[in-house]
Amino acid sequence: MDLADSEQLVIYVGYGLVFLATFIFARMLLKEGEVRAAQENLEAGSKEPSNGLVKITRPFFTQYVMPIVRGKPYWDKKRKKYRRKIVAAGLKDELTPDEFISFKLFLILFFPIVGGILNAMDLLDLDLKTLVGSAAAGWFYPDLWVRQRLQARQKKILVSMPFVVDLLALSMEAGLDFIGAIGKVVEKSQPGPLVEELAQLLKEIKVGSSRQEALREMSLRIDMTEMNSFVAILISADQMGASIGKILRAQSEAIRGERMLRAEKEGAKAGQKILIPLMFIVFAVFVMVIGPFVLSFRYPNGVP
Repeated sequence: MDLADSEQLVIYVGYGLVFLATFIFARMLLKEGEVRAAQENLEAGSKEPSNGLVKITRPFFTQYVMPIVRGKPYWDKKRKKYRRKIVAAGLKDELTPDEFISFKLFLILFFPIVGGILNAMDLLDLDLKTLVGSAAAGWFYPDLWVRQRLQARQKKILVSMPFVVDLLALSMEAGLDFIGAIGKVVEKSQPGPLVEELAQLLKEIKVGSSRQEALREMSLRIDMTEMNSFVAILISADQMGASIGKILRAQSEAIRGERMLRAEKEGAKAGQKILIPLMFIVFAVFVMVIGPFVLSFRYPNGVP
């Protein structure tokens, strides 16, 4: 074999290695894409969005914006942050973190475009600064929506906590263990955020999580000071082997007492807020009653 044939052989081998490397790389990308698609299918929301704007714009931001976000390491910190917020707000069956980020990015363009169209149709008169500001509003609007949902959900959980804890205590006093008592409460109670969280706790325990790990996860999902304290006491009692039934009864009374104190504080704040309007009303009534007498003395023959 001469030198020319050897060079051609080396070139052909190089081509073959390049082709093989390209083939392996393409297979890896396809496999990674299949894994991501399967993960997205698992995480995809099974419920229709409760927010009208999400429902209307979802086909657009999932098709045109979500490919920019999906699987990109740049958004990992945002995914972790928004996943916790979405779960705490009870939206995990409506939106995935990637969908939420895509929704925020989409609204940055959507609000100014809609404002510009309304301007062109002479339905609104918005200047350039307002249109630019609407882009910032588009980014922060989803956060405001999630925060409102979170606060509303936490209020419902706080209201139902004494009743649910009482049922847990009664079930344990009747002879059930802690897990059995939770199952009975989930079975007999009316649906609500706290009952849903207890049902999720049971699912996690059934798939292999320890009771302490499941309680901590529930505390993280709800993200409330009252629930964090409640879970911490339950975990401590479980570790020390104390009677959980008595602790549940004491916690129920403590939660009711805290709720009563919170109601008294809100009532005191309401009294302070209504004081100034009440003063204006009293002054207006005073002017209406005394005014005619003052005018009659000032102008005995009538107002000129």
